[in-house]
Amino acid sequence: MIPETVLPEVIENVFVANSKPQDVFAALLPAVCDVLHTNRCFLHLRNPRTRMYQNLCWRRSPEIPDTSTNGWEAEIEWEREDPMFAAALRAAPSIFVEDVELAGADVLNIDFERKYFGHRALIHAHLCQDGLLWAILQPCIFGHPRVWDEFDRSFIHQVLEKLKPFVLSYVRDAEVHKL
Repeated sequence: MIPETVLPEVIENVFVANSKPQDVFAALLPAVCDVLHTNRCFLHLRNPRTRMYQNLCWRRSPEIPDTSTNGWEAEIEWEREDPMFAAALRAAPSIFVEDVELAGADVLNIDFERKYFGHRALIHAHLCQDGLLWAILQPCIFGHPRVWDEFDRSFIHQVLEKLKPFVLSYVRDAEVHKL
Protein backbone atom coordinates (compact mmCIF):
# COMPACT_ATOMS: atom_id res chain seq x y z
CA MET A 1 0.00 0.00 0.00
CA ILE A 2 1.32 3.40 -0.99
CA PRO A 3 1.17 5.94 1.84
CA GLU A 4 -1.05 8.95 1.14
CA THR A 5 0.67 12.25 0.48
CA VAL A 6 -1.07 15.59 0.58
CA LEU A 7 -1.33 16.74 -3.00
CA PRO A 8 0.35 20.07 -3.69
CA GLU A 9 -2.02 23.02 -4.00
CA VAL A 10 -1.15 23.50 -7.68
CA ILE A 11 -2.53 20.02 -8.42
CA GLU A 12 -5.61 20.36 -6.22
CA ASN A 13 -6.36 23.65 -7.99
CA VAL A 14 -6.31 21.93 -11.40
CA PHE A 15 -9.25 19.77 -10.34
CA VAL A 16 -11.07 22.54 -8.46
CA ALA A 17 -10.74 25.21 -11.16
CA ASN A 18 -11.61 23.05 -14.18
CA SER A 19 -14.72 21.05 -14.96
CA LYS A 20 -14.09 20.08 -18.59
CA PRO A 21 -11.71 17.17 -19.19
CA GLN A 22 -9.74 19.05 -21.89
CA ASP A 23 -9.12 21.93 -19.46
CA VAL A 24 -8.04 19.52 -16.71
CA PHE A 25 -5.58 17.80 -19.07
CA ALA A 26 -4.13 21.10 -20.33
CA ALA A 27 -3.57 22.38 -16.78
CA LEU A 28 -2.46 19.07 -15.28
CA LEU A 29 0.43 18.13 -17.57
CA PRO A 30 2.63 21.19 -16.84
CA ALA A 31 1.65 21.07 -13.17
CA VAL A 32 2.80 17.44 -12.91
CA CYS A 33 6.10 18.42 -14.56
CA ASP A 34 6.55 21.26 -12.07
CA VAL A 35 5.82 19.11 -9.02
CA LEU A 36 8.04 16.21 -10.15
CA HIS A 37 10.69 18.42 -11.80
CA THR A 38 10.40 16.52 -15.08
CA ASN A 39 10.98 17.64 -18.66
CA ARG A 40 7.88 16.28 -20.35
CA CYS A 41 4.55 14.79 -19.42
CA PHE A 42 2.10 13.22 -21.79
CA LEU A 43 -1.29 11.66 -21.40
CA HIS A 44 -2.02 8.71 -23.67
CA LEU A 45 -5.81 8.49 -23.75
CA ARG A 46 -7.28 5.32 -25.19
CA ASN A 47 -10.56 3.60 -25.78
CA PRO A 48 -10.09 0.01 -24.60
CA ARG A 49 -12.99 -1.18 -26.74
CA THR A 50 -11.94 0.35 -30.07
CA ARG A 51 -8.16 0.68 -29.46
CA MET A 52 -8.23 4.25 -30.68
CA TYR A 53 -5.86 6.63 -28.88
CA GLN A 54 -4.93 10.27 -28.55
CA ASN A 55 -1.76 11.74 -27.02
CA LEU A 56 -1.68 15.10 -25.30
CA CYS A 57 1.80 16.35 -24.47
CA TRP A 58 3.43 19.19 -22.54
CA ARG A 59 7.18 19.70 -22.67
CA ARG A 60 9.50 22.18 -21.03
CA SER A 61 11.29 23.15 -24.25
CA PRO A 62 10.90 22.63 -28.00
CA GLU A 63 14.08 20.50 -28.10
CA ILE A 64 12.20 17.77 -26.26
CA PRO A 65 10.25 15.46 -28.61
CA ASP A 66 6.51 16.12 -28.79
CA THR A 67 4.37 12.97 -28.58
CA SER A 68 1.08 14.75 -29.37
CA THR A 69 -1.27 13.35 -31.98
CA ASN A 70 -3.65 15.30 -34.19
CA GLY A 71 -6.82 13.81 -32.76
CA TRP A 72 -7.61 10.12 -32.43
CA GLU A 73 -5.61 7.44 -34.22
CA ALA A 74 -5.75 3.66 -34.50
CA GLU A 75 -3.53 2.00 -31.94
CA ILE A 76 -0.69 -0.18 -33.14
CA GLU A 77 -0.09 -3.40 -31.20
CA TRP A 78 2.73 -1.81 -29.20
CA GLU A 79 2.50 -4.61 -26.66
CA ARG A 80 4.45 -6.80 -29.12
CA GLU A 81 7.50 -4.52 -28.82
CA ASP A 82 6.93 -2.70 -25.54
CA PRO A 83 6.80 -4.67 -22.26
CA MET A 84 5.54 -1.57 -20.41
CA PHE A 85 2.56 -1.21 -22.74
CA ALA A 86 1.87 -4.93 -22.39
CA ALA A 87 1.93 -4.50 -18.60
CA ALA A 88 -0.43 -1.53 -18.85
CA LEU A 89 -2.87 -3.56 -20.96
CA ARG A 90 -2.86 -6.21 -18.20
CA ALA A 91 -3.74 -3.42 -15.72
CA ALA A 92 -0.48 -4.13 -13.89
CA PRO A 93 0.76 -1.55 -11.38
CA SER A 94 2.41 1.61 -12.69
CA ILE A 95 6.10 1.31 -13.56
CA PHE A 96 8.78 3.67 -12.23
CA VAL A 97 11.92 3.50 -14.38
CA GLU A 98 14.92 5.18 -12.78
CA ASP A 99 17.27 4.63 -15.72
CA VAL A 100 16.14 3.42 -19.14
CA GLU A 101 19.74 2.44 -19.91
CA LEU A 102 19.90 0.03 -16.95
CA ALA A 103 16.36 -1.39 -16.87
CA GLY A 104 16.00 -5.05 -17.74
CA ALA A 105 14.40 -6.38 -20.90
CA ASP A 106 11.53 -7.69 -18.76
CA VAL A 107 10.70 -4.03 -17.92
CA LEU A 108 11.30 -2.25 -21.23
CA ASN A 109 12.64 -2.55 -24.74
CA ILE A 110 15.61 -0.16 -24.83
CA ASP A 111 15.56 0.18 -28.63
CA PHE A 112 11.82 0.98 -28.59
CA GLU A 113 12.33 3.63 -25.89
CA ARG A 114 15.23 5.25 -27.75
CA LYS A 115 13.41 5.24 -31.10
CA TYR A 116 10.06 6.62 -29.93
CA PHE A 117 10.66 8.54 -26.71
CA GLY A 118 14.27 9.49 -26.03
CA HIS A 119 13.84 9.85 -22.28
CA ARG A 120 16.20 8.55 -19.61
CA ALA A 121 13.85 8.12 -16.62
CA LEU A 122 10.08 7.87 -16.59
CA ILE A 123 6.90 6.95 -14.82
CA HIS A 124 4.56 4.75 -16.86
CA ALA A 125 1.41 5.39 -14.81
CA HIS A 126 -1.53 3.15 -15.69
CA LEU A 127 -5.04 4.54 -15.35
CA CYS A 128 -7.30 1.51 -15.31
CA GLN A 129 -10.95 0.85 -14.58
CA ASP A 130 -12.52 -2.61 -14.29
CA GLY A 131 -9.31 -4.25 -15.48
CA LEU A 132 -9.11 -2.14 -18.66
CA LEU A 133 -6.48 0.44 -19.59
CA TRP A 134 -7.98 3.86 -20.30
CA ALA A 135 -4.88 6.07 -20.14
CA ILE A 136 -1.17 6.26 -19.41
CA LEU A 137 0.23 9.33 -17.70
CA GLN A 138 3.93 9.56 -18.44
CA PRO A 139 6.15 12.18 -16.79
CA CYS A 140 9.77 11.77 -17.84
CA ILE A 141 13.30 13.14 -17.65
CA PHE A 142 15.87 13.56 -20.39
CA GLY A 143 19.63 13.36 -20.06
CA HIS A 144 20.03 11.72 -16.65
CA PRO A 145 18.55 9.02 -14.39
CA ARG A 146 16.11 9.78 -11.58
CA VAL A 147 15.26 7.96 -8.39
CA TRP A 148 11.49 7.99 -7.84
CA ASP A 149 10.81 8.25 -4.10
CA GLU A 150 7.74 7.48 -1.98
CA PHE A 151 6.36 11.00 -2.50
CA ASP A 152 6.54 10.53 -6.29
CA ARG A 153 4.77 7.17 -6.09
CA SER A 154 2.02 8.40 -3.78
CA PHE A 155 1.63 11.58 -5.83
CA ILE A 156 1.14 9.63 -9.08
CA HIS A 157 -1.33 7.24 -7.45
CA GLN A 158 -3.44 10.13 -6.15
CA VAL A 159 -3.27 12.09 -9.41
CA LEU A 160 -4.50 9.02 -11.32
CA GLU A 161 -7.46 8.65 -8.96
CA LYS A 162 -8.45 12.31 -9.36
CA LEU A 163 -7.88 12.14 -13.12
CA LYS A 164 -9.89 8.94 -13.67
CA PRO A 165 -13.42 10.42 -13.95
CA PHE A 166 -12.19 13.05 -16.43
CA VAL A 167 -10.46 10.45 -18.61
CA LEU A 168 -13.45 8.09 -18.59
CA SER A 169 -15.83 10.93 -19.44
CA TYR A 170 -13.59 12.27 -22.23
CA VAL A 171 -13.01 8.89 -23.88
CA ARG A 172 -16.66 7.85 -23.64
CA ASP A 173 -17.80 11.22 -25.03
CA ALA A 174 -15.33 10.88 -27.92
CA GLU A 175 -16.73 7.45 -28.73
CA VAL A 176 -20.29 8.76 -28.77
CA HIS A 177 -19.14 11.43 -31.21
CA LYS A 178 -17.33 8.74 -33.27
CA LEU A 179 -13.82 9.81 -32.24
